Amino acid sequence: MSAIQDTVAPERRTFSGESAAPPSESAPPHIPGADGFRVRFRQGAARFGPALALFGAVKLVGFSVFMLLLDSSNRFHNLDPRFGGGSHPWDVLASWDGWWYQQVAQFGYHPQLIAEPGGFFSVQQNSSAFFPLYPGLIRLVADCTGLGLYGAGMLVSIVASFAAAAGIYAVTAQLAGARTGVIAAALWGAFPGSGVEWAVYSESLFVALTAWSCYFVISRQWLNAALITFIAGLSRPTSMTLIAGVALSALIALFRRRDGVLGPLTAILLPPLSFFGYIGWVGYRMGHWDGYLTLQRGAWLHFFDFGKYTWNAVTHVLTGDNNYLFAYPTEDLIAVLVLFALPCLLVPLLRLRPPLVITVYTLGTLVLALGSQQMFGTLSRFVLPVFPLTIPLALALRRLSLPSLATVLGVGAIASGWFAGYVIFELGIP
Repeated sequence: MSAIQDTVAPERRTFSGESAAPPSESAPPHIPGADGFRVRFRQGAARFGPALALFGAVKLVGFSVFMLLLDSSNRFHNLDPRFGGGSHPWDVLASWDGWWYQQVAQFGYHPQLIAEPGGFFSVQQNSSAFFPLYPGLIRLVADCTGLGLYGAGMLVSIVASFAAAAGIYAVTAQLAGARTGVIAAALWGAFPGSGVEWAVYSESLFVALTAWSCYFVISRQWLNAALITFIAGLSRPTSMTLIAGVALSALIALFRRRDGVLGPLTAILLPPLSFFGYIGWVGYRMGHWDGYLTLQRGAWLHFFDFGKYTWNAVTHVLTGDNNYLFAYPTEDLIAVLVLFALPCLLVPLLRLRPPLVITVYTLGTLVLALGSQQMFGTLSRFVLPVFPLTIPLALALRRLSLPSLATVLGVGAIASGWFAGYVIFELGIP
């Protein structure tokens, strides 16, 4: 297979050797008025329709299995509504982090560090640990539609999941062809941790922004990439890896002087402002410059430890010993399987020599996920944003006939309702 030579090459080749036309060559001609809108809508539907339809089918199957498992077990009735419980199966989707996002949407932020001497945590948990974009959109949608915060959060997540699937398709189709792009979008719908895609969680929104940011970098639309990455910086702390990937790619474009100065320079300077702006604001309100990091460490025991906790958790799971921090046997076993699968996906991806933004984002996110102390079972959710890992798997599956492909995706969708939904929400912590 031939590889992408660099991010800013004027002519691109797909991983499979096929030519990938620049977006400007495939764009429809400008037609004013309603006719122009209809033409663009039809072309957009023809381009993204198969990927969105297949992604929607996979998600619907997995989501249905998830709800059926919740209803049949009735386990959620005995759990706290904040921690995987509720009156109805669908209430589970707004628990755990979903509760915090709704708190921000309803009450805003009150950043503070309150010590808890002698407790399991050294600092009280505070909503300022959660970045503002997703709860801000929840509040906006709730105010504009009249939906409650739960309904608004679900609407934002579901719509964003389709935007993410479209972005994954766009990136993969640009690099490996349309068929591979359709399969990659569907695979993301059944990926480990995909149960949070249709829940009151920020992953779908973040992946939508990340995928489209990567697409704009690959297609050398620097101003669009700068704006989308700036917005992504307000969504999750791991957006730092995307910001780094975009900045390095823009720096190379600036050095080679192929795309002017304004676009690449904006992509270098603008995105970090949102990320560091929020971190700085939290620290200012708390009266400590490192207030955000102190909150994460003291209230959630989440900090970078160079992989010590991950190693400890893996060795305990493999030996059948549950005597370690945040032990959830079923969820942690799935996390170990995810960990073993990562090299099987990462090595083929890197051998394809993807664009720099993809490489930096993928490796950086995995380093943060594996090198930090957190609840080990959440590894499957932290891997979910690394959508480029679907590309080598999609390349392998593109050789299958339609019946075989439907069987593989169908079984994966059914299984995801258990391992990506029920397990992480009911048998562990998402």
